[in-house]
Amino acid sequence: MTFDVDRIRQDFPIIHQTINGYPLTYLDNAATTQKPIQVIETVDDFYKSKNANIHRGVHYLSNLSTDLYEEARHTVQKFINAAHDYEIIFTRGTTESINLVAFTFTQAFITQGDEIIVTEMDHHANIVPWQQIALRIGAKLKVVPITDDYQLDFEAYTRLFTEKTKIVALPHISNSLGTINPIKKFIEFAHKHDVPVLIDAAQSVQHEKIDVQDLDCEFLAFSGHKIYAETGIGVLYGKEKWLDKLPPYQFGGDMIKDVTFEKTIFQDLPLKFEAGTSNYVGAISLKAAIDYITGIGLDKIEKYEKYLLNYAIDQIKQIKGITVYATKKDNKISVLSFNIQGAHNYDVGMILDQMGIAVRTGKHCTHPLMYRLGIPGTARASFAMYNTTEEIDRFIQAVKKAKQMLT
Repeated sequence: MTFDVDRIRQDFPIIHQTINGYPLTYLDNAATTQKPIQVIETVDDFYKSKNANIHRGVHYLSNLSTDLYEEARHTVQKFINAAHDYEIIFTRGTTESINLVAFTFTQAFITQGDEIIVTEMDHHANIVPWQQIALRIGAKLKVVPITDDYQLDFEAYTRLFTEKTKIVALPHISNSLGTINPIKKFIEFAHKHDVPVLIDAAQSVQHEKIDVQDLDCEFLAFSGHKIYAETGIGVLYGKEKWLDKLPPYQFGGDMIKDVTFEKTIFQDLPLKFEAGTSNYVGAISLKAAIDYITGIGLDKIEKYEKYLLNYAIDQIKQIKGITVYATKKDNKISVLSFNIQGAHNYDVGMILDQMGIAVRTGKHCTHPLMYRLGIPGTARASFAMYNTTEEIDRFIQAVKKAKQMLT
């Protein structure tokens, strides 16, 4: 297919090295993506010539830094098609975004006996906050199961709703399986019951176009480091009418209009939820990353990554004694989870590492999913736009060697 991956690879310095005498094959992109030189240089230049704290100074550098930070917010707004830039809240990542909603939404809307819906394939970041809140206040956590072909069970989902259901929180794409969930369908059903929905988009925003107005979700969260930006920066999108109803998550500087010892008046959106010194450099790196992938074309990236995934699935399924999880190509992207029968996933990962191939092993912060599948974990290869079929060929040969050594 026509996709200039060789040109793109020139922008990623880290992938041009050897590990244990082998060329690095980085297939751990679901954990974090590597950074293009355009992002690296943006951060470097900012610290060399522009750095100052935002929103608090009248001097030139502070104003410049503030403008760049707010430009980043506007870039995110356009990227996910939010109605307003003040519906974009900068956080430390998906985890903090979900915790922000979980704690403030509970404070405003959930009481003892109310119900929260999550799913069996959720990341811990979208289970544990809701679980712990439910335990504290006596609410009930209800779980959408998965089917035997690794899909969310929509019919079971519809049966979970009662008059006590207050919110639904579900993943767009499973980080362990790569399953693309039909979230618009789930959102539409929740809205029939006047229930708001939070979408964990940590594994989707870098792979396919997201339009929050078309989805009509109330909240959506993602992390910068999974979309070629720095670590420590994330996004929470929230509809204005819902963000206005929620209390602040943290308290401190930059989210204050006025303070006396008798009362505090908080800032309007979005600063109401951005207490303290924000990771303004991370936000600027996120703008650079979004500009970079937008310049390539997210539609082209999506098609190429699906091509890589399908190529990898076709190759690995030819190896006897391999179990591959979730192989429906029409609703899957980026992630290939597998086990060598009779071998532990950790041992597989160690052998692949000796051949310069970086994959993830373990439960992938989805313990309930692994318990449902009855396995201790998987080896997970995950792909990005800078990966190649040649790298997949090396990966397949390494899996064959691991199988030979371990079984």
